[in-house]
Amino acid sequence: MKLRPMAAGVGLVALLGLAACGGGGQHATSSDRAPVAAGQSSDEDQGTGAEASASARPDSEKDTTTAQISTFALDVDTASYGYARRTLQEGRWPEPGQVRPEEWVNAFRQDYAQPPDDGFAVHVDGARLPERDEAVLRVGLQTRASETSERRPANLTFVVDVSGSMAEAGRLDLVKSALLKLLDQLAPGDQVSIVSFSDDAEVLASMTPLTARDELRAAIERLTVSGGTDLESGLTTGYREASRAYRPAATNRVIVLSDGLANQGATQWQAILGQVKEYAGKQVTLLTVGVGRDYGDELMEQLADNGDGMAVYVSSEEEATKLFTTQLPGTLDLRARDAKAQVVFNPSVVESYRLIGYENRELSAEEFRDDSRDGGEIGPGHSVTALYALKLKPGAHGQLAQATVRWQDPDTRAASEAGESLRSGDLAASLWDKAPVRLQVDVAVAAFALYLRDREAFGMDLATLGEHATRLAAASEDPMVSELVTLVEKARSVS
Repeated sequence: MKLRPMAAGVGLVALLGLAACGGGGQHATSSDRAPVAAGQSSDEDQGTGAEASASARPDSEKDTTTAQISTFALDVDTASYGYARRTLQEGRWPEPGQVRPEEWVNAFRQDYAQPPDDGFAVHVDGARLPERDEAVLRVGLQTRASETSERRPANLTFVVDVSGSMAEAGRLDLVKSALLKLLDQLAPGDQVSIVSFSDDAEVLASMTPLTARDELRAAIERLTVSGGTDLESGLTTGYREASRAYRPAATNRVIVLSDGLANQGATQWQAILGQVKEYAGKQVTLLTVGVGRDYGDELMEQLADNGDGMAVYVSSEEEATKLFTTQLPGTLDLRARDAKAQVVFNPSVVESYRLIGYENRELSAEEFRDDSRDGGEIGPGHSVTALYALKLKPGAHGQLAQATVRWQDPDTRAASEAGESLRSGDLAASLWDKAPVRLQVDVAVAAFALYLRDREAFGMDLATLGEHATRLAAASEDPMVSELVTLVEKARSVS
């Protein structure tokens, strides 16, 4: 099946320019190797003035003659997809600023091979597109999963929004139900604290061992709606509780459950994080769980990104149950702190590239090996995917790109790296005919996100996207891809 171009003569990279407004490991010879290796020092043409200027716009197409290095902090957020899915199901078009393509792709299963140790497996592949000399590159990073019985104990501080806006049917009731189910999934060595907030914050249960589940259940049942939304007060109190009960040998996490509609105290993420910066720097990670038809997406996402955590969104009891009984207990450990990725393109093969998404996670090239620079916190069994749109030089052959991931051990802070490369000859000959099904799914998902954000991407309209999604749903036998088909149809009906 061929792509249907939006306009004659407009290629993939050009379309992405409009849309962005809002076999590895083979040895390359010296003649075809990318001239700068990942993470080389600045005196070897890294972080030069020309490159910094070209990189000033994270959503712009990058010319490899001046900006051959792409660097970004890893991100496992999925809230953008979760909330957009709800809005589409309700017959509403998502707000463009709430559509982050990387979160859509990362919400889908990837099936990357897991590493044998606690580091990352690096997977690099790609495919050529019907447009002349254009291709898509995928960089996939995977951590090893672990059984709940293998993980370290956890100190969890739940900060629960009980303000008036949480009275909407399905908000607070959903949160309470999920928390009660979570208590049955945690281990005896875990401890839980519960903080509620509205006009001000209240500690309903100080850090309590799971052997006293009845006390914790009683605290959850006392959650009732009233007052305004002082998220700053809730988060400050929650971090204070987490810091007071901090256990070095445990996973220490603050989990905020809210619609993110702060209207009292500080209401901007910068000011709120400023109040808890000291606590957040003490290896206490943050998870934001969004709920509600009206949702403060930017506030919750920025709190998570800048608080060493991740943001998710749930709209149904089924989704909340899955998060709190399956995903959260299995990912309470950390595999990596301050994880970053860097991709170096060979300018003799790649003319230009564009990273799809990650606009607010971009780093300069020299920050890749600056371990004081914040990256992403990644748990067991997590996958992170980055897609690049490439324009290739006609007839060029050789090493296409080198991808490297750098992270710190959660306990010792010792830094490690892993990498993989891809040659132009390793690209699948045709994306929609020859590429792995999961790569095709990733491109279809990213294209849909970009279309919702900017009304055009990857040369496809919604009808073509629907055709690809329908075919891929059958090929992948994945319920989420089947759901994608219905979401595309919803978008067509409200566009």
